[in-house]
Amino acid sequence: MLTEIESSVDSPHTSERQIARLAPQSDWQTQLKEAVRSVDELLDRLQLTARDLDQPALHNAPFPLRVPLSFVNRMRPGDPNDPLLRQVLPSGRETEPQPGYSDDPLAEQGQNPAPGVIHKYRGRALLVSTQACAVHCRYCFRQHFPYADNRLSRDDWQQALAYLSSQPDVNEIIFSGGDPLSLPNDRLAGMIADLERLPHLTTLRFHSRTPVVLPDRLDAGFLEMIRSTRFKTVLVIHANHTRELNDEVHRALAPLRRIGCTLLNQAVLLRGVNDRLEDQCALSRRLFDCDVLPYYLHVLDPVRGAAHFDVDDREARSLWQSMQAELPGYLLPRLTREVPGDAGKRWLNP
Repeated sequence: MLTEIESSVDSPHTSERQIARLAPQSDWQTQLKEAVRSVDELLDRLQLTARDLDQPALHNAPFPLRVPLSFVNRMRPGDPNDPLLRQVLPSGRETEPQPGYSDDPLAEQGQNPAPGVIHKYRGRALLVSTQACAVHCRYCFRQHFPYADNRLSRDDWQQALAYLSSQPDVNEIIFSGGDPLSLPNDRLAGMIADLERLPHLTTLRFHSRTPVVLPDRLDAGFLEMIRSTRFKTVLVIHANHTRELNDEVHRALAPLRRIGCTLLNQAVLLRGVNDRLEDQCALSRRLFDCDVLPYYLHVLDPVRGAAHFDVDDREARSLWQSMQAELPGYLLPRLTREVPGDAGKRWLNP
């Protein structure tokens, strides 16, 4: 049976009034401000103590804890091995020596031709639109990125636009960060309006974890912005485990698909989170329930502080082969690694 959202939001011609009625109405910015920022508070909410953890929590991590309550509420109380908790709880393992791990694992600082612009691949360029994220994932490959040099002030934004204007082979802009959906709608709308003046641009892609951890962010203003732009639009969400995709997330994503936005997911293969066959198959099937197609399954980028999440390539390939035997092709993500200097993502599929 179709939900109210699915039956009402049924074409790219959906009206502003319909969008306003069906989109979340709560104040997502207030929820963002109320995110948990203390290890003690997080453990207390989950009825855990330091003695329950297999490794000491890191209370004053340089990359601080931040996680919205809507995501905390999906964690299992009393379970120190909860896969959602593992992704956000700072661990003492982050301070262990990690040969081969660095602050800039993808060498992005050498591919930063204008403030806020990363241009690695032909045909597309990435905008580091903000340093803010709704959640701080402990494996984040940009946790050491020099955001202070890429703040996109008014003058910097004009430099970024000038660079993009000089690159007629670029047809797709990827909004990234940080997380672009940490920005308010008026800021995003202004940036999109400026980009629409560049005739060679045709596609706008958002990479965002916010719809998963804070689904109310997909509000009426954001949906109207997507509906009204001349660009083809793609939203790549970031979910690593099936329990991240609750009914709230499903309801928030449904109107986007109905107004013509392509929905994809990229996940990171993380030891102790989603490195079992049943976890990956359940994630792909739940994504399909939410009208999202699996896109990439990334092996870990070697960023300093995240080595304890690593799954080696041989194990990753074996897992992917087992997934191939279980899932139809359209639910099988590409197993990939990003290698600095390559012309695109490197596929690790056997």
